[in-house]
Amino acid sequence: MKRLSTFLIYALLILGSLVMFFPFVWMFLTSLKPFAEIFELKVWPQAPTLDNYREVLFKTQFPRWFLNSLIVALITTFSVLLFDSLVGYTLAKLRFPGRGLVFVLIISTLMVPTEMLIIPWYVMSTQYGWSNTYWGLLFPGLISAFGVFLMRQFFQTLPTDLLDAGRIDGLSEFGVFWRIAFPLVRPALAALGIFTFLGNWNAFLWPLIVVQTADMRTIPVGVALFSSEAGTAWNLIMAASSLAVLPVLLVFLFFQRQIIEGVVLTGVKG
Repeated sequence: MKRLSTFLIYALLILGSLVMFFPFVWMFLTSLKPFAEIFELKVWPQAPTLDNYREVLFKTQFPRWFLNSLIVALITTFSVLLFDSLVGYTLAKLRFPGRGLVFVLIISTLMVPTEMLIIPWYVMSTQYGWSNTYWGLLFPGLISAFGVFLMRQFFQTLPTDLLDAGRIDGLSEFGVFWRIAFPLVRPALAALGIFTFLGNWNAFLWPLIVVQTADMRTIPVGVALFSSEAGTAWNLIMAASSLAVLPVLLVFLFFQRQIIEGVVLTGVKG
């Protein structure tokens, strides 16, 4: 009976994986088809070609969109890891009046929908001349309330005696954070870094609003507008989409263990 239940569980998992994975397979195979085969209901291309990818890479601004998304995702990820870990450490291990209130205020911002923040962000960008700039794309995501919460939960699990030993040895408070506490929360840093990178790579609404020229578009905005411009050229749209989703798939492929470990430890230690 136990073997049967195990078999059924794995069968359901495999079936679910195939259902989830099939759209990506269809997208990639369609990107290899010439235009004449697009509307034929066949999965495999009869005459595979890379011309679609060449046209997307060399006849559109896709490389610039890719670079823009990479810059935004990498800088925001670095900023979130640094500042969220500093705030999380401060709230978890330092004693000062109003510490609990500050934490509650930070967490309460998670209840505010992003759509409600778009207007003040846009007004600020317009007033300070940040529209259609990298800084305009970056500033809303440089620090994250969720990241503060995640890092605080992990820092709280560190033994205070270990940090006190560092202080006794003459380390400054930042030295205690950087040399002792920071290396011990790698699972949380890995999970937060992956989630932040993917979130900023896939961000659509704010880049769509703050960017006015084609050369400043990010991948989601560029591909969305390109799909409307390409019309029925689904071979080109699928080629662009395949290139856009490639970094996301690579992140999940190589860092899935860190994602699971970070989420599990957060639930256990939170």
